[in-house]
Amino acid sequence: MIEPLNLFKLLADDTRLKILLLLCENKQLCVCHLTDALNLSQPKVSRHLAMLRQASLVLDTQQGKWRYYQLAPDLAMWIVQLLQQTIKAQPAYLTQCSQRLTTSLKTCESPR
Repeated sequence: MIEPLNLFKLLADDTRLKILLLLCENKQLCVCHLTDALNLSQPKVSRHLAMLRQASLVLDTQQGKWRYYQLAPDLAMWIVQLLQQTIKAQPAYLTQCSQRLTTSLKTCESPR
């Protein structure tokens, strides 16, 4: 289980926080969806995902040539609640990312 200090250090980065919030809202996303939503390069998003995976906050699965990420199913409830409360309290924080994600989900070739 992740220690609170380590969690908050990970959440202090805008990209990692947005990734976790997007996964909280969408259950499972392909790397291509995250790169589109965040408007960042694939290597940068993958680097942040690797840090989240190493901290056991997310899990990844390979489906063909696509890699999908989701929140770890055994994530402590207080962490999930923290993410949900952040989304609820600050909906504008993800507005642009959510708009880009909607477009990406419609146009991305990955199987969903």
